[in-house]
Amino acid sequence: MLDEEKIPPKKSLPGLEKVRHVLAVASGKGGVGKTTIAVNVALALAEKGSRVGLLDADVYGPSVPVMLGLDEPPGWENQMMIPAQKFGLRILSLGMITEKGQPVAWRGPLVSKAINQLLGQALWGDLDYLVVDLPPGTGDPSITVAQSLPEAGILMVTTPQEVALADVRRAIDLFKRFNMKIIGLVENMSYFFCGHTETPIEIFGRGGGEKLSEEFKLPLLGKIPIDLAIGKGGDSGAPLMVSAPNCEAGRVFQAIAEKISEVMPCQKLARY
Repeated sequence: MLDEEKIPPKKSLPGLEKVRHVLAVASGKGGVGKTTIAVNVALALAEKGSRVGLLDADVYGPSVPVMLGLDEPPGWENQMMIPAQKFGLRILSLGMITEKGQPVAWRGPLVSKAINQLLGQALWGDLDYLVVDLPPGTGDPSITVAQSLPEAGILMVTTPQEVALADVRRAIDLFKRFNMKIIGLVENMSYFFCGHTETPIEIFGRGGGEKLSEEFKLPLLGKIPIDLAIGKGGDSGAPLMVSAPNCEAGRVFQAIAEKISEVMPCQKLARY
């Protein structure tokens, strides 16, 4: 069990020595589809030929194992965790090391220790990107990542509603306080097509992503539509970028991955 000392800087986390970029996916509130974005962006980056890891650091509701159909706990080698491999990703989640279906009362130092262990005590190996799915809000997990990984890029997820924008503003302010680079915004649940018209229906309002983009001078990297295939893919263990990568939402994820790779460039490698 890790002690409660100050969280070490990135260079002292041996598991991250060969990780070129860390991309933390964050949101100010729950229910905006942050994990869906993290999973499908990671898959889209892998489809581009990058070596990608996915860390589910949502201590309050780790859902990546369900979305990717992972049931087994990670292996161990020389006191280091071995990430699972599926769909071209290397994956670790708190949901893989806690008892299935049982709530875990993570608080204060325990949160920092758990995330620090998943970050640094894992054999991530040679990665272009480690995508980290943060829990919502501006509490201990986000602060832990900010302190541990000051060079990480942040991808903020919002929905069009004003209530979501208010929470995202607080999260942006937190990361700016730690001088972390926010590489852009993604607006989820932007619109859908009912099948009877080609006009997109914006049931949650419109313009939220654009408003934040203008307010904070951040690029809006993409607007994800409401698509039944997204929910079905997450429930079945085969996410959208595996089950239906060429649908409209899949093409948006591909475009987001392309923009991320322009901001955080890596040499393209053969998929492993």
